Amino acid sequence: MEEKVIVKRPPKSPFLAGFLSLIVPGAGTLYNGQTTKGIVYILTPIVLITMLAHGKGSAVFLALLLAGFYAYQFIDAIMTATAINRRALVGKEEEEFKIDEVPEALKSGSIFWGTVLIVLGGILLLANFNIISYSTIFDFWPLILIVIALKLITDYFTEKKKES
Repeated sequence: MEEKVIVKRPPKSPFLAGFLSLIVPGAGTLYNGQTTKGIVYILTPIVLITMLAHGKGSAVFLALLLAGFYAYQFIDAIMTATAINRRALVGKEEEEFKIDEVPEALKSGSIFWGTVLIVLGGILLLANFNIISYSTIFDFWPLILIVIALKLITDYFTEKKKES
């Protein structure tokens, strides 16, 4: 009697992940199971295209940044799908390993990120009604980085205190 050899299909298709990323940036990442990263990858080109449309910054720089990001997310989706398949071949099931996503600070469960989104939405709504101008908003965009950095530093020291 011959034994049947059952070959398991890889959990993720790198071709499909790359193809989805070519159609919609971030779709391949969502296919790979990285939802937070996928949402960020979907929103990033939208922000860059909006900045290009409003004439903020150097158009050449923003266009190159958009093209570079598009290529990066395409390659990242393929590499992640390949890594998922490699881990599955080693004997680990897909549920046993964690795919690298956004840092733990973003998943803390606090109300911080909800508050940031509400404030950002309110500011953009005021700009839509011409109460404040978009140029004012784009002048203060580094404040977003400062607030995120303060949140990460606060989380670090809070976590360090819990360990002690």
